[in-house]
Order: sequence, then C-alpha cells, then structure tokens
Amino acid sequence: MRKSFIAGALLLSWVSAAQANSANTMSNFSYDYTEVRIGLSPLTYGAGFSKSIHPNAHLTGSIDSEFESDWDLALGVGFHAPINNWADLTGELKARNIKNKGEFNDSTGKTGMEVNLGVRQWLGPQLEVGAKLGHINVHKIEETFGSVYGRFHATELFSIGAEGRFNDVYGDQLLMTTRFKY
Repeated sequence: MRKSFIAGALLLSWVSAAQANSANTMSNFSYDYTEVRIGLSPLTYGAGFSKSIHPNAHLTGSIDSEFESDWDLALGVGFHAPINNWADLTGELKARNIKNKGEFNDSTGKTGMEVNLGVRQWLGPQLEVGAKLGHINVHKIEETFGSVYGRFHATELFSIGAEGRFNDVYGDQLLMTTRFKY
C-alpha cells in the first residue's frame, strides 16, 4: 500500500510540474479518443478511452477480455507533457480489477493499482511510435510490464496501429488497434 501512495505522490508532482509549464507548452498529441482492439495469442477483445481534463492531464479507461468469464478492467488518471516539438512524456495511475483463469481467479476479480511511464514520438506527419513501462500491484502480486507500439494516422480523426505487450495480464501479446479521435 505504501508503494501505491509513493507512486501517487510522484504522479501528482509530475502533473504539478507539467501544469506550471502549461502556459508555455502544449501537448503534441490528442488525448481525446476511443479505441477498439483485438489481441492475438491469446485472442482477446478490448476497448478503451481517453478524455482530456486539463491541458496536461487526462482520464483513461480500458477493458479487455477473452469472453471466458475473465476481464482486465482499468480506470485512472494520467499526465502528458511535451519533451520537444515531436515527443510527449506520459504517465498514468490506474485502479485495476482483474479476473482470469490463473492468479486472479475469483468471482469478483482482484483489485489493485498500476503506475506507468511512457513516451510518444512522431516519426513523420502520419506515423507515431511509443513505449510504456509500468508496475502493477494486484492482490499481493507485483509485476513489471511493458509495451511498444506503432500507429499510422490515416486521417486526423482515425488511426490504426499494432502494439506488443510484454508480461501483462494475458502474457506477451500482439494487438491490432483502431483509434477514433473526438
């Protein structure tokens, strides 16, 4: 529990620092979107959203499932701040509820916290890449996870992407995603 409080305090300090600089800088990416995804090996289906609540903060949520009485539900708050004209530093603090056939097999799932840091980078006018490294603490189980992705922005309002997740709830997994900006 103490680790969660420390992670929360760090996240709030980063958000405060980003707010202090928000008059001079703007984020390089939109944080107002809905997302639909399909995971491969194991086959999962998921959806997520992000909604800006401040020039440097956003709400985020997601759910993924194999539709076999399992789920991975996350809801939290994040920050985003520009590193330069083409990259953003991101971080999130989320509440997680997980139910699966393995460690989290309970009728209501197991609840815990996640904290992560990431970076988003433009490689060109339509190509975005990013990575995230995080820590999850759910019901006395602590894991470090990561992800990398690439996203092609076909239009200003629609993008498609591929993401690789490592050591997450469903193990190592490749996901295909579509994102709709609003």
